Amino acid sequence: MDSTAISAYAGELHRALLGRKTVAPLTSRGVAITIDDAYAIQTDFVAHRLVGETRVIGKKIGVTSRPVQTMLGVTQPDFGLLLSDMVYPERGDIAMSSMIQPRAEGEIAFVLRRDLMGPGVTNADVLRATEGVMACLEIVDSRIEDWKIKIEDTVADNASCGVFVLGDRMVDASSFDLALAGMVIEKNGAIVGTGAGAATLDSPVNAVAWLANTLGRRGIPLKAGEVVLSGSLAALIPVTAGDHIAVTIQGIGACHANFIA
Repeated sequence: MDSTAISAYAGELHRALLGRKTVAPLTSRGVAITIDDAYAIQTDFVAHRLVGETRVIGKKIGVTSRPVQTMLGVTQPDFGLLLSDMVYPERGDIAMSSMIQPRAEGEIAFVLRRDLMGPGVTNADVLRATEGVMACLEIVDSRIEDWKIKIEDTVADNASCGVFVLGDRMVDASSFDLALAGMVIEKNGAIVGTGAGAATLDSPVNAVAWLANTLGRRGIPLKAGEVVLSGSLAALIPVTAGDHIAVTIQGIGACHANFIA
């Protein structure tokens, strides 16, 4: 795909973001899009957002569960970039008017204290580089109509990034096995999902190692101070105005958000 087409798709996604509207799947247009094309669109799309004080503060990993990989016909995750204007405070209000078709997911967030640069990053390297982990509520949002996505669509759309909330405390990532950390997600006081760390590539640490090595092959480091969202631990939960979502992860902590009109 040439640079003109990449720029056009990125501009279309950015206009959809600003206008709170969806667009037809990019993969439905009759033009072949490779994964590399999709990441080039993502880079251009994110560049539109890096204005004023907005900056990259981390990365997210998506498509980490085997069922979702099977659905999208892929055998590996994807990644997107987290921006400073995506962060909401714990127990904060998230306006539905700022979203298009949001869905909530609970996951484990890593906060890095030193750089990680692949290839060759191991799980031990990940744990040594991690300041701590936190419960996280990510609210994904797709600019692609009705979530009719293939892997190239979600990659181009910055891995369906929306906004995220970090929890009420940080704990040592090496103090217990993160694969065994159980999660409960509640919507308006009722349990709507459960999971465990093993849901994301068998361990969230595996997911972060995958990301560091994948980015390293592209010459991109994970940087000290960055946040890495390691992937959903359960099915995505649709949300509407008036909903309250709470995520609790065993041994790590809790995270809450309110959705308002």
